[in-house]
Amino acid sequence: MILNMESYIDMKPERLDIFLVKAFPELSRSNIQNLIRDGAVRVNGNTVKTGYLLSPKDQIFFPDERPVNDIAAPEAKDIPLDIVYEDEDLIVIDKPKGLVIHPAPGHSDDTLVNALMFHCGSSLSGINGELRPGIVHRIDRDTTGLIVACKNDEAHIFLSEQLEKHSITRRYKALCHGTFREGEGAVDAPIGRSKNDRKKMAVVQGGRHAVTHYRVLESFRDKSLIECRLETGRTHQIRVHMSYIHHPLLGDEVYGYKNDSYKSCGQYLHAYLLGFIHPRTHEYMEFTSELPEYFENTLEKLRGETKDNRPL
Repeated sequence: MILNMESYIDMKPERLDIFLVKAFPELSRSNIQNLIRDGAVRVNGNTVKTGYLLSPKDQIFFPDERPVNDIAAPEAKDIPLDIVYEDEDLIVIDKPKGLVIHPAPGHSDDTLVNALMFHCGSSLSGINGELRPGIVHRIDRDTTGLIVACKNDEAHIFLSEQLEKHSITRRYKALCHGTFREGEGAVDAPIGRSKNDRKKMAVVQGGRHAVTHYRVLESFRDKSLIECRLETGRTHQIRVHMSYIHHPLLGDEVYGYKNDSYKSCGQYLHAYLLGFIHPRTHEYMEFTSELPEYFENTLEKLRGETKDNRPL
């Protein structure tokens, strides 16, 4: 992500590491300093020291998550990709369920990164380090749909700036428990690490600003199909926000109901629309993806059950 210091109007000269500790309270100062020393944090495109004094004109690149030192560098693997669009700067993929985006503890191989390395060779941006070449944004393992990766650093920075300014269009379709009183709404609640379980995210005081807009597309007897539009892009944002308002996603093993009979499918969440300004042509491009078969089959089943329970 990109942090523009000119957005912090009242900012006084401050050390880079101290500023980042305040910006990311879930990380310790030693975590932040290690990221800076490893070159994962850049200021104005350059690596700097932890004590670098920031000025209002500075621009910080901060990685989406901490590098994991005990995972071997990924290798290219011939994993089939559903390519929606590709050119010399970027590639748009329709990700299937079960495919992890990049190597992480428990999933060090057979990821989207491995597949991209095979398909693109050395033509992937290196901004996010050797574990996440080309990766600009992520969707969860069991979330399906559209994701864009970059082939060079210039394209990566350009798209990262759009993400930071919330100008990238990202819309999802989700199947939730329960029905809604209103046809649309928004959840504006900060997200951070759960105090009870550090492996989970939660709505917490002092968390990072997070806003999810939703609109009901279809209602069933006790479930709803909704469209979600992300204003921000926090980890597990839609899943956390919908659980927070008591409409957890079907199949969500982490944030859903314990007795959910759909757990074997994973959460019903599909990134169906992705739009952005192209880094080279500066033209707006938009892509869509059809719901996967398992999702459509469940919808048809719910439609049948709802029809059968209507009064004659």
